[in-house]
Amino acid sequence: MTYNIDTQHSSAQFKVRHMMIANVKGEFDKVSGTVEFDTANPGHSSVEAMVDVASISTRETDRDNHLKSPDFFDVATYPTITFKSTKVHPAANGEYKISGDLTIRGVTRPVTLDVESLTDEIKDPWGFMRRGATAMTKINRKDFGMEFNIPLDAGGFVVGDHIDITLDIEMTRKA
Repeated sequence: MTYNIDTQHSSAQFKVRHMMIANVKGEFDKVSGTVEFDTANPGHSSVEAMVDVASISTRETDRDNHLKSPDFFDVATYPTITFKSTKVHPAANGEYKISGDLTIRGVTRPVTLDVESLTDEIKDPWGFMRRGATAMTKINRKDFGMEFNIPLDAGGFVVGDHIDITLDIEMTRKA
């Protein structure tokens, strides 16, 4: 079955360590794409997704603007983040692992998404068939060319290297 990712009800969140003491969270609220899901043979499934980097929000305008700059995402040059699966396979307890290529700032690296919840398909009040999923992964931002940082007097840096990513996706089956 083919599903479209519902941009209005999907998001990609991230969490990064700030000044070695706390986590800062943000999200991209414009996620789109297509999911091919074969319930009988999950190995025949696939995912293609795109994130509009300009939709970033950390609830702080100055920080959002800095993240859009060449120091981080460089939105003017690289307006999207993409993911294209290379393999989907079942894991324990009805979960899935989706391996694929993540491209940020023109750099493509392999990642694995751990899908912890895939809902059953339901019919919404307008007659459309929908399902949802939550997936997580971790990346090192430096692997994608985001090197900017400021050293702290006491040691360490302002921005952590490791990024936790969580995707909350709602999908609508194509007619």
